[in-house]
Amino acid sequence: MPIRAAVILPWDRRDRHGEAGVETEAGAPRRLEMRAAAARLEEAVGLAASIGLAVVHQAVLPIRGRRPATLLGSGQVQALAAAVAADAVGVVVVDGRLSPVQQRNLERALGAKVIDRTGLILDIFGERAVTREGTLQVELAHLDYQRSRLVRSWTHLERQRGGFGFLGGPGETQIEADRRLIGDRIVRLRRDLEQVRRTRGLHRDARRRVPFPVVALVGYTNAGKSTLFNALTGAAVHAQDQLFATLDPTMRGLELPSGRRVILSDTVGFISELPTELVAAFRATLEEVAEADVILHVRDAAHPDSAAQRGDVAQVLAGLEADGTLDAGWPDRVIEVLNKADLLGGAGSTPAREDAVVISAITGEGLERLRAAIDRQLLEALEQVEYRLGVDDGAGVAWLYAHGEVVHRVDAEAAIRLTVRLLPADRARFDRQRAIPPA
Repeated sequence: MPIRAAVILPWDRRDRHGEAGVETEAGAPRRLEMRAAAARLEEAVGLAASIGLAVVHQAVLPIRGRRPATLLGSGQVQALAAAVAADAVGVVVVDGRLSPVQQRNLERALGAKVIDRTGLILDIFGERAVTREGTLQVELAHLDYQRSRLVRSWTHLERQRGGFGFLGGPGETQIEADRRLIGDRIVRLRRDLEQVRRTRGLHRDARRRVPFPVVALVGYTNAGKSTLFNALTGAAVHAQDQLFATLDPTMRGLELPSGRRVILSDTVGFISELPTELVAAFRATLEEVAEADVILHVRDAAHPDSAAQRGDVAQVLAGLEADGTLDAGWPDRVIEVLNKADLLGGAGSTPAREDAVVISAITGEGLERLRAAIDRQLLEALEQVEYRLGVDDGAGVAWLYAHGEVVHRVDAEAAIRLTVRLLPADRARFDRQRAIPPA
């Protein structure tokens, strides 16, 4: 029998969520605030339901300030406690970040287990991760989160103060022992993750030797990335109408209209206010985006908060640029894909910018236009360069034929002149590895 849960959204009008969409509909800020709050609450309910919780109570609770003790006001806590008792709620999900003290006090006042947005997302990731890398990343994030919560777990021991003044009581000893155990495990996990990343690096190096550009799917969770991945490649990657259905990156080959072959990569979905523990722990998963020649930003065009979700994804990508994972030119490699047009009456009825591609991954509408757009993006990125290679440099000639488009060739007794169109990354790699300047 599923656990009965309540989901509440503490809504501070000064939060950035209260500002979502105001630029596009400046005449009704209050109505837009409530629409944004409703969309955020719906997302939180979806997160709770995705791990099997039966949501029997949900509410947006406006707050004027964040109370240090309980986050909510005293009247709101009392009303929520009555609802929890009436609906026999076992878990209360607070869609926000709670301090250990706030979490402890709310549990005492409500008589139920309380988890915040970070804890909920960590639970989902822990349930869905499949590969070794994914499970290691989730465990590391969990431990980082729990280490800050030990004070909450052991408050009943902290009051015991035996021994001399410079020695703590058994509560302090227990906390320190737990912290030390968690710290040791974190060190081992980071070492194991580094080994996994090195292995992934070797795999990426191997893919670089294969003449296939990489196209990465990114987007807000539940935007339909895995469904699009399956529709384009004929794969059978798990795709479901739920948040975080995909946590581990998957790759398949894809042939474009020009006959060019590319590698399509499906990645984990983004979400607003992603826990900082997961931003760091899942860095290796997002490395696939950094290596991509084309980035497909898949959006749920039918979602009422689609514009805000677009901003959340852009913010994460900008963060990757800031820490050096993504190069500064990444926006030029992005194709915006407006998915789920079938829910809006088809591609012709879906509003979009001129540079966006409107599709429905479910019905297949617009997929040929998307393939053509990827082709054009790769074609526009090609640089034409001329090389002069020795007649005995068969490996160099073969590499250029494999990785580029040879548009002209002149064979002479002393050298071979090739005019080749290459992706910038391939050109830089060839120039660096072979140390042969252009002709």
